Amino acid sequence: MNRGAVLWAIGRLLQVMAVVLLVPLGLAVGEDIALPGREPLGSVMSRAFAATVLVALALGTGLDLAHRRSRFGQGVREGFAIVTLSWVLLTVVGAIPFVAWFVSQGSSGALGVLGAVTDACFEVMSGFTTTGATILTDVEALPHSLLFWRALTHWLGGMGIVTLALAIFPAMGVGGYQMFRGEVPGPSADRLRPRLRETAAILWGVYALLTGALTGLLMLCGMNLFDAVCHAFATMATGGFSTRNASIGAWDSAWLDAVVTVFMFLAGMNFLLHYRVLFHRDWRALRENREFHFFAGTVTAAVLACAVLLLVYGLPAPGSPPASYQATPAAEGAFAAHLARETAKVDDPLGALRHAAFQVVSIITTTGFCTADFDLWPRAAGLLLLVLMFWGGCAGSTAGGIKAIRVLVTLKASWRELKKVVRPRLVTPLKVRRAPLQEPMVANIVAFFVLFVGLFVVCSLAMTLFVPDLVTAVSSVTACIANVGPGLAGVGATQHYGWIPLPGKWILVVCMLLGRLEIYTVLVVLRPAFWRR
Repeated sequence: MNRGAVLWAIGRLLQVMAVVLLVPLGLAVGEDIALPGREPLGSVMSRAFAATVLVALALGTGLDLAHRRSRFGQGVREGFAIVTLSWVLLTVVGAIPFVAWFVSQGSSGALGVLGAVTDACFEVMSGFTTTGATILTDVEALPHSLLFWRALTHWLGGMGIVTLALAIFPAMGVGGYQMFRGEVPGPSADRLRPRLRETAAILWGVYALLTGALTGLLMLCGMNLFDAVCHAFATMATGGFSTRNASIGAWDSAWLDAVVTVFMFLAGMNFLLHYRVLFHRDWRALRENREFHFFAGTVTAAVLACAVLLLVYGLPAPGSPPASYQATPAAEGAFAAHLARETAKVDDPLGALRHAAFQVVSIITTTGFCTADFDLWPRAAGLLLLVLMFWGGCAGSTAGGIKAIRVLVTLKASWRELKKVVRPRLVTPLKVRRAPLQEPMVANIVAFFVLFVGLFVVCSLAMTLFVPDLVTAVSSVTACIANVGPGLAGVGATQHYGWIPLPGKWILVVCMLLGRLEIYTVLVVLRPAFWRR
């Protein structure tokens, strides 16, 4: 293990982050200028962002200069170490502005500061991993500079911080492909060009193009520029952080819902398909991609199923108490008013289809935006959404979860083994689009599936020690390891994660990292043998 090469690469990533942080710093300074003559919250944020820029720049430059001579000694192990350690360190550094905000809001004493650090790391890890789970009870109270940084963490983490560095720097060492492979979601990371830098630049170019297009459409639908940019970042990154407490539902616009639904679906597709369609007019890539067909078919079936369940069973009867666990239960009158609003959204076929489509696409792409409180939906619909959290989008997308191609291959492998029970001598390769898959790839996918489910079970058992409700404990782990954000019951669509005890939050932080870096990248770094020379 060439530790010097690992530290040098992390230093370069910190330098990139220092430059990126200049944007929210500029917004914070602008807030100061707009509020002269008093000590506004913007002043706190200006100092916090300035300090963060200095820390990232000083630490990054120090690591760069100290280990520059070792930068050419990268290999497979160095690539995995760079990806995992950089995500952890960038989260810690990126949490500094949030720590400053929480302390300015009254967090004092050793325990209060520990809680502020925990909440800040939770929020930033949730941003970088595009999970969208939040500990904030009032998002709209945050200054614009912090809201923008919160959204920007989504956008950076969606395509990948390391991938951005690969696109900027001419060379990141021999381990560059392993770094790219460790960060890009899916069982394989295909190159569009022989040079890795060109592939990374193309992916970021497509990503930025779609983000810009969505920003313009959101403004046409009634958002101002700031809200449009923040929601475009969150949508294309399939993150889910919003600038409003009611998320996308705050605008109550069918046109806005339709635009966001379409772009969430696009973000859940493989970005290589976008490149081939947009720049080469290669529509055959869509027609022949079996993973895309499987993903689109799953979305269509789930939307229809949820819409039918809503129309047939409806929401709970007025006056009935909430069936789900809530950390802070609503008063009877407030719940009745909330129930009436939610019932009005889905009491006709068009409304049911609109909200079913939005929530299904939001959940399966692991975006986590909400326009309805799906915790009140029929239990069958809630269970279906929980399954879709595991499912995820396509490989090569910004979505989390297991990924559609892995689910497809696992189902095919299970069906093959079922046939072998009757015909033990059967020899048949697994095929996707008439192309046989290599058995090592099949084994890798099935092993990933088992590891994902196994870690989900272990983390759920651990969460039951800190969360009094089983559904909340299980769905919180599901929502974090699949990078979805909202779960069910105590962490549902209208709830938050702020009430969860500190140990529980750290468990969920680990779940987010495992889910975003797809388990193997993190677990291999935790093996003691990995660090031996």
